[in-house]
Amino acid sequence: MGLPLLLIAAITLAASFAPLAIHLSPLLVAAPTCTVAFARTPVTVVMALVASAAVVLVDWHDGLLHSALLPLHIGALLAVSGCAIVARALHDRDLRELTQVRAVSEAAQRVLLRPIPRTLGSLRIASMYRAATAHALVGGDLYAAARIGCTTRILIGDVRGKGLLAVEDASALLGAFREAAHEHETLPELAAALERSVRRHLAEMTERDPDSGERFITALLAELPDGEETVRIVSCGHPPPLVRQRGRVSLLRVSRPAPPLGLAGSTTDAFPLHAFAFAPGDTLLLYTDGLVEARDSSGNFYPVLERAATWVWSGPHRLLQHISQDLDSHVGPRLDDDLALVAVHCPTRSLHHLDAPT
Repeated sequence: MGLPLLLIAAITLAASFAPLAIHLSPLLVAAPTCTVAFARTPVTVVMALVASAAVVLVDWHDGLLHSALLPLHIGALLAVSGCAIVARALHDRDLRELTQVRAVSEAAQRVLLRPIPRTLGSLRIASMYRAATAHALVGGDLYAAARIGCTTRILIGDVRGKGLLAVEDASALLGAFREAAHEHETLPELAAALERSVRRHLAEMTERDPDSGERFITALLAELPDGEETVRIVSCGHPPPLVRQRGRVSLLRVSRPAPPLGLAGSTTDAFPLHAFAFAPGDTLLLYTDGLVEARDSSGNFYPVLERAATWVWSGPHRLLQHISQDLDSHVGPRLDDDLALVAVHCPTRSLHHLDAPT
């Protein structure tokens, strides 16, 4: 309330020194209109009344106490104050509704994209999601993980398209994975089940979106059995993961990737299985094309393999934080596409302390 009161005092004082022909009382409307910007309605009402009293004082000084200008000045001040109060009340109502809607939206998005536990079996895992859309927590990229017996299974995917349709497709695949991951013994069987689920979902969407037949989801399934020092992968048109082994970073390229989900076959033969070495001390990075297709202001792609050699690989959480910061230095804080990252580390006994939460 300091600034409005200061305005009232300054205008009243200035009016006492101004020539009688110059009427400063209309300027007092600045006090309540200034108050409504940062104070609640009762405070604004009080400030309007104080300003009205100051109008009477200034007009009395100017010899207008019995003229028609005094009620005109007071009426104008009260009318402007009333409009400002109504506008503030409507703004506050809309803000409350927006806050409620955002809270519900954030809760729904967190249910859709559940955080992956920090540990699954003997593995240390970290996940990160950065949506390209402002104020969104999820979009068309997705990840999930499941622990089945002595095996950890991880899914990462990227839906073609953006907006609510992409979120619906991501939700359908995540729900299918969380159920099917526990029902199928091999990754090709799991991939075939996910393909059938995605096709059913897209068929149901045809009534609402005639172009649903052109939608698909690139995905990568990874399976890490305890004690086997192996990672098994089925790629459905998804970017190959990175692996750091003995200080060197390389891509795990599959020789026969399957088509994206929604375009692939529905039998296990359509999903070739590939196995790679993954020993204690190794780190696996799964990502979506929001990483490899990120561009700087000159249109240059983010050089993933080149930059990977400079990343901090001391633990999965620190790795993802470093990648996010390094990506920001390349493209800025806003991404043109959603980005999902999952880092998996197989620790040795001497490395257990390296990724403690900070």
